[in-house]
Amino acid sequence: MLLNAHISLVLPDEKPSPEQIAIFRQMTPERRLSLAEQLYWTARELKAAWLRARHPEWTEQKVSQEVTRLFLHART
Repeated sequence: MLLNAHISLVLPDEKPSPEQIAIFRQMTPERRLSLAEQLYWTARELKAAWLRARHPEWTEQKVSQEVTRLFLHART
């Protein structure tokens, strides 16, 4: 039996508002892709900053390698 139910993995307060949905629908696909790319690189920068704070002894190369490893194996 195949279920067509959508399972939400976000909390209710994390869901976009109707206004946000309307704005996203008005955007071109290129603009939405650009925003997604910006979000991705910002997430990588934040993860690198967190790793530097947790491991001040690590080199930038080690931080970069760990960020790459974490994002390569990320599930969500």
